[in-house]
Amino acid sequence: MFKKKWLGLGLLLAGSVALNAQDSAPENWFNLDPSAGVPGVSTEKAYQEILKGKKGQEVIVAVIDSGVDYEHEDLDDVMWVNVDEIPGNGIDDDNNGYIDDIHGWNFLGNKDGENILHDNLEVTRLYKKYKDMFEGKDPEKLSKKDKKKYAKYEEYKKVVEEKREGLQENVATYTAIAEAMKTLEEEIGKAEIKAEDVEAFETEDPMMTYALQITKSLMAKGESFESILDDLSGYAEYLEGQYEYHYNPDFNPRPMVGDNYADPYDRNYGNSDVRGPDALHGTHVAGIIAAERDNGLGMKGVANNVKIMSIRTVPDGDERDKDVAAAIVYAVDNGATVINMSFGKGASPRKELVDEAVRYALKNDVLLVHAAGNDGKEVNGGNNFPTDKFAKRGFLNLFGAKYAENWIEVGALNWKEGEQLAAPFSNYSPGYVDLFAPGMSIYSTAPYNEYQNLQGTSMAAPVVAGVAAMIRSYYPDLTATQVKEILMASVEKEPIKVIKPGSEDDMVPFQSLSVTGGIVNAYNAAKLAEQTKGKKKGASRDGGPGTDAENAKDKKAVRP
Repeated sequence: MFKKKWLGLGLLLAGSVALNAQDSAPENWFNLDPSAGVPGVSTEKAYQEILKGKKGQEVIVAVIDSGVDYEHEDLDDVMWVNVDEIPGNGIDDDNNGYIDDIHGWNFLGNKDGENILHDNLEVTRLYKKYKDMFEGKDPEKLSKKDKKKYAKYEEYKKVVEEKREGLQENVATYTAIAEAMKTLEEEIGKAEIKAEDVEAFETEDPMMTYALQITKSLMAKGESFESILDDLSGYAEYLEGQYEYHYNPDFNPRPMVGDNYADPYDRNYGNSDVRGPDALHGTHVAGIIAAERDNGLGMKGVANNVKIMSIRTVPDGDERDKDVAAAIVYAVDNGATVINMSFGKGASPRKELVDEAVRYALKNDVLLVHAAGNDGKEVNGGNNFPTDKFAKRGFLNLFGAKYAENWIEVGALNWKEGEQLAAPFSNYSPGYVDLFAPGMSIYSTAPYNEYQNLQGTSMAAPVVAGVAAMIRSYYPDLTATQVKEILMASVEKEPIKVIKPGSEDDMVPFQSLSVTGGIVNAYNAAKLAEQTKGKKKGASRDGGPGTDAENAKDKKAVRP
């Protein structure tokens, strides 16, 4: 999942240590025009110069994520409400298979209200699967087909066991450092610890001495003692979670859900708790797309006229293909015309299920926006999932589409221009990443009426989803594929060289990092949309259908 709080956190055990310190960026920078000195997407300019005086129609945007705090002060009035469902009566009033799905659905829980928080990474699940198949067997006696699977087993085994070994050591190290810092805090005994307090402190304890070195280094860079302690403690907990859950083949929370996991079309499971136990990531994403623009609170989302449908599908760990497919189908069936997917993983054992759901979305004119990932690597059709490249289906592949035309893959920008323009963690590809959008130091909604800066391609994707929703609202006669074409054709080009993500100083043309070589721009997109004749049947810019939800029943294809 791309939500990791500790993504890119490099705690160097020797020398200086870099945590989450960032230079200050304007809180609303992603909505600003490039003329403001940041690579924003010109949201405000679009509203002021192109869309002023126009009346858009309501658009439903599904957020397939960790959950959304639907009671947040900046989101409560933009949440999708299933008007055909009576809240809290325990009855499936609209007969869609989901009881009390008022704001969406949670595929990570059971009917008793219990929810999954943690899960494995996909590599761990695959390792466990093949271990049960091959442990104790002579590989030389396997069939040719099974030998290929056995080779995969060896590959996954190496990854998981080496990772667990390293994590075990690191958990102990960082837990000890964090505990030493807590002791340091107690012994200094001040409510606010200053750099001079740390400089004056003396100890002969080796771990305390090491904690002092880290603290002095970071405080010299402007970090507070409190933030350093919070970051170290949080990082230790993150590593422990990886050891206990992500890379632990003996951990399996799935039976709690109670579905028939082997049946890909058993989709009537879960519960109506669309917030779940940790809604930070999904709430932040939802705010970027559609936080109320005119209420004077917190921040402004990209799009107005939006209703957010929360579909909880992504745990702390890797999402499961079955849940992703079920979430896409649910979103389509309930009227969403834009779906944001800020998650991803390195393997997809049931990719055909996701492909079916993506094709279903395409048939129903739904646009999918996906985060490219945060590994600082070049992605292709086989190392980052889900992807718009369909899996081969034998003879059918000769005639069927190989790529989803309703899919936009998004890389992340830094707020700094020049050679640092591309976010250092962002994945990239001249063939698979379509465009870039703001993804660093993004200020947005957090649970319980809070606001936070987060970063990742997870934040870049909802910027694009917001622009797509804006276009779908004001130009409802445009199809999903037309909206994609418009967003790609209207990017802001940056003919400069930048530091290639994942490297320290490798300079490459920014235009080589994506298909379009550019940055999504709301003003340019709206301007081009004005000039584009829509192909959507039964819709017009004057007097067309009122909302996505009103037409959901009319546009359904045969469910996959």
